[in-house]
Amino acid sequence: MQNLIVNLAVRDIGESIAYYRDILGFTPIMAVPEDKSSFSPELEEGKRYLFAMVQSGGVEIMLQQDESLREDVGDFFTDIGASVTFYIRVDDVDGWYETIALKVEIIKPIETTWYGMREFYIRDINGYVLAFATQVI
Repeated sequence: MQNLIVNLAVRDIGESIAYYRDILGFTPIMAVPEDKSSFSPELEEGKRYLFAMVQSGGVEIMLQQDESLREDVGDFFTDIGASVTFYIRVDDVDGWYETIALKVEIIKPIETTWYGMREFYIRDINGYVLAFATQVI
């Protein structure tokens, strides 16, 4: 195995890219329009998109419009969001918390855990739970 990249079902690719880019600091690396005619890192105004990838450091996330994902893989989910958390290690979790805390939905405030991590949890605009953490012990 080489790595794990998650594919998140989302309601709107443009809104999801804006959230991950503008709030969480990810860089869009690919977007596929509804007509599947091209691949581009840039979104064009007025165009609808089916799929995109965003990246920050070693973290890559695929974003796929929920109906498109159902067409590709089948109707394996009923709701967008998940019963998992995506755990992302960062260099300075306290600095990251200060940067985004007022822009996101915090579901678990920053704290140091019994297992040696300083972490906090947010819910993104599609209901997915992201944890950000730095090892302190």
